[in-house]
Formats: sequence, C-alpha cells, structure tokens
Amino acid sequence: MTSRHNIAVLDIGKTNAKVVVVDAATGTEIAARSVANTVIREGPYPHYDVDALWDFVVGALASFVIAPGVDAISVTAHGAAAALLGDDALAMQVIDYEYEYPETVRSAYRKLRPPFAETSSPLLSGGLNVGAQIHFQKTEFPEAFAKVRTILTYAQYWVWRLTGIAANEVTSLGCHTDLWNPQANAYSSLVDTLGIRDLMAPIRSAFERIGNLTPAVAGKIGGDRAIPVYCGLHDSNASLLPHLMTRKSPFAVVSTGTWVVSFAVGGQLDRLDPDRDTLANVDANGHAVPSARFMGGREFDILTAGDKREPDAGTLRDVVDRRLMILPGVVNGSGPFPQRKAVWPNGEPSDAMERNSAASLYAALMTHTCLGLIGASGPTVVEGPFSRNGVYLSALRSLTSREIIALPGSTGTSLGAALLAGATCDLQQSSVMVEPLDEEFLAYAAKWHERLSDK
Repeated sequence: MTSRHNIAVLDIGKTNAKVVVVDAATGTEIAARSVANTVIREGPYPHYDVDALWDFVVGALASFVIAPGVDAISVTAHGAAAALLGDDALAMQVIDYEYEYPETVRSAYRKLRPPFAETSSPLLSGGLNVGAQIHFQKTEFPEAFAKVRTILTYAQYWVWRLTGIAANEVTSLGCHTDLWNPQANAYSSLVDTLGIRDLMAPIRSAFERIGNLTPAVAGKIGGDRAIPVYCGLHDSNASLLPHLMTRKSPFAVVSTGTWVVSFAVGGQLDRLDPDRDTLANVDANGHAVPSARFMGGREFDILTAGDKREPDAGTLRDVVDRRLMILPGVVNGSGPFPQRKAVWPNGEPSDAMERNSAASLYAALMTHTCLGLIGASGPTVVEGPFSRNGVYLSALRSLTSREIIALPGSTGTSLGAALLAGATCDLQQSSVMVEPLDEEFLAYAAKWHERLSDK
C-alpha cells in the first residue's frame, strides 16, 4: 500500500461528526473540525440530518485541501445504520437507531430474525439491529421501499457520496445488524427472509481503494489532483485496528464514546450471552471478536450533567468511604444489565465533584463486568474520552488486576481509519501506564456487586 502524506478522515459518530487530517508518517492528528450530529424529528420517523453533515464535510475538506493538504480520504462511522438508495439519492431517510418502533413491528421482527447462534447478534432496543430498521422501513412504508435500489452500510454511504461507487464492508455488517453470519463469513439468512439480497451493495475490503472523488465533489472541494477514497469501517473496529496491527493476542481494547465497547482479542466466543449485550463484532480482517457494550458515555453525561471536572483525592476518598454509588442502568435496554433501573442505594451526591467520582467508578465497574463476560485477558487498552479520566482508569486497573494502558493522545477511530489509507503509528509514544486505587475501593466494588445481587 502506498504511503501518503496527509489523510483526511470522515468520522461520523452518533453524537458528533468530525473531519480530521492525520499525518500518515506519524499517525498524529494535525487538523480537525467537528459538528453536532443532529436528528430531525419531523417526517415518518426520526432521522439523521445527512445533508447538513454533507455540507459540513465538504466545507471541512475544502479548507483542509488548502492547508494542511489532503492526499487521500478514509471514512469511519457509527454502526446500527443503513442507507437505502434510490436511483441517484436516498430513497428513504437514514433512521435514528434510538427510535422505538411500535410493538406490533417489534413482535413481528422477533419472530423472523435469525437465532443468536447464527449471527452472534443479540436482540437490541430500537433500531440497534439494522435488520430491524430495514424490516420497519419495508413493512411500514412499502411504497417508498419499492423505490430502493441499493442498501449500504453507513460508513460506505459517505464513501458513495464522495465517489459515486456503492459498497458494503464486513465490520459494519458484523456489528449487531442481524444481517451477518460471522462463523460463515457471509450474509445471514435474514437477508433472504427480508428479500433484500439483490439490493445489498458488493462487499469490499475496508483497506480497498474504492475510487477517486467524483468530478462534482472534486469541484466543490478544490485541489489540483485526484484524491482517492478508501472503503472505511465501523468506528469501534477502527479503534481496534491499530492494536490488531501492533499487539500480540491476548489483549483487550475498550473504545469509549457515546458507547463503551470492549473487545477481547483472544477472548471466548462461546461465553457470549445475548441477554447481556455481548456479541461478536467482525474486525477489519473478517475475524469474529468477542465484544460487550454499554452506553457508558451517554450515562456519564447524564450522571454528571456534562460537568467533566475530575474530583480531588479527598472527594474521591469520601465517596468510596461512604459507599456513594449508583447501580445500573442509567440507560435502559442495553448493556450487561438491560432490565435494571438506576438507583442510588445510599443517597445521591451533593455536588458535581461527588457525582463525577461516583459516575467514573460506575463506568469502571460496568466496563469490568463487560470484560469478564467476554473472557478478556492480557493488557487492556483504553481509548477515547475515558482514556483521560484518571478515576475511571485507576478503578479499572484495581478491578482487573491487569495492566491498563491509556491512550489519551490517540485519535482513536480516526487513526484506525487512516491506517486503511497507508498511515503508520507508534502507539507506545502516547501511552500512559495506570496505577490502581487503594484497597478500600475493592470493598466499595464488593458492595456494588452485593447490591446488584439483592432481590
């Protein structure tokens, strides 16, 4: 693969979208712009404002072509989304996966979806199973669905807007969509049950150069030469990719953002529990990886009301001593305790610092639970916002009794996507080793688990 100087990455997250420029020689981020990813509530169902995102992407790329320069483009995006194209545009809007369908639709889908043994994909709330989205769109809006000509995974929708070439890719197909059989490395039976096999775009490798910008897009962005676009991949798998390329199994990667997704490379696929939001993700090489998730970033923001100031040592010690804790789940319907309702058994925090302490410890306890469910072993690498949360990191180090490596300087998903287009990286340069909390926290953790087991 030809090495390139600067790689622009479209990083379309659930909460925010970014365009960043990565220096291919060092893997470092040298320019970035971001925007909120908004949901439009009008229309037949809530959907992403893809036109506003496209205007943002074009504007950012046009600026970055001038400085610092762009030699290639790669893409990463959140999962649980599909783009249904007509002849030359969307036939139906890209549905927000948090939308809850009518129970009649949900019930019908439960009866037709494949078993967990086939897909390693649990039944999830809303549209977190892409198969549920497509079933909803097809059955509730048959006239609009009749105009669908091509179905794309979400990251590859943006590739199509850049190049005009339609493709699908296995990390996006393999992230709890119900559409993929990771053991067979092929579509699941649901594709034929829904009657959409002929609509699915060809599958291409995440590493593949799909094509250059269309003349129309190139004209808007500017520059004096062709810019190639690579296929791209699912965002959590983008976080995993640098470690697959540089580390030996076994190890775990915890990718944090709106979701906290734990991957156990060398873990145990036979331990997956569909009732606890564990699943097999599919990595960029097409291999199944035991995974577990909870909506940790969203929960942390709810618990702290967005105040991310870290507590001082005295506040943390007081929270631990008083057993000030929250039990899951803050966001219901997903994670290892999907049916539980959040409760503060010993009373709520009195200020923002106490809330931050309790929320950080809660996130670490939930992450540790996820790692245990998938048989994680070896060092654990933490990327994303929680990689800068010292309380969370030290608590996770205490709980796992294994090495925790924080990568606060990593671009995470953006770096992984840039690797597809020839970037290199040295993650050791930015890694931070983590020390555990004192032993009193383990007593706190034991009480948390005891409270969970109370009937």
